[in-house]
Amino acid sequence: MKRLLITVCGRAGSKGFRNKNLKTFCEKPLVYYTLSAAMLFKAVRPDVAVDICLNTDSALLVELVKAKYPEVTYIQREAALSGDTVPKMAVFQQSLREMEAKLNRKYDYVMDLDITSPLRTAQDVQNAFEMKEKRPDLDLVFSVTESRRNPYFNMVKAVGDHVEKVLSSNFTARQQAPEIYDLNASIYVFQRDFLAANKTSILWDGKIGVSQMMDTGILDIDSEEDFRLMEVIANYLYAEYPAFKAVREGIRK
Repeated sequence: MKRLLITVCGRAGSKGFRNKNLKTFCEKPLVYYTLSAAMLFKAVRPDVAVDICLNTDSALLVELVKAKYPEVTYIQREAALSGDTVPKMAVFQQSLREMEAKLNRKYDYVMDLDITSPLRTAQDVQNAFEMKEKRPDLDLVFSVTESRRNPYFNMVKAVGDHVEKVLSSNFTARQQAPEIYDLNASIYVFQRDFLAANKTSILWDGKIGVSQMMDTGILDIDSEEDFRLMEVIANYLYAEYPAFKAVREGIRK
């Protein structure tokens, strides 16, 4: 049986949007949406041995998670990994090291589910995992959305006193340009050995595949305004798309 470690990572505080990992989203704690999606994935893949850990330096976040999801293993984030500029991969690596040591087992894959992405479905999680599972040649699969702008066609850069296309091309229609995606930081699925051996904390060191998500489901939460706008989008998605509603309804009472 394959083994998967799911990491949920959130540090205390946040300069851009204070204590965003502790926020209540559509009347439920933000982190619970991520845990609900993880549990729904576990239910549809009983053939995979799944462990879930919370990596944080926030006692309040630990308390919140333990209240409803006591089976989640707590990893105390190292002080050196609590700064604003610490790469995510270093946090994933700490989670992997400590979970393997604590539970005396070795994982095949590591999946990170971002706390600030409450609008992912269980199918999104399953799609990303299954792409990595089917593609052993890939070191990493991460989630993306289709980009609304294309650097070959309708994006420009400042050059002296004028602007030019970001990437030079003779395309006259966006459909002619290569497919471009936005990374949405919602889901990462690593081959365990690639993550464990990485020394640079740079994702691009590996061979990467993408798993596409619905673009209206993800916004970068960097402010109160972003957060409130995402709640508006959420209420629409819960009313119109059962897969999004299922994650909210899957949150433990």
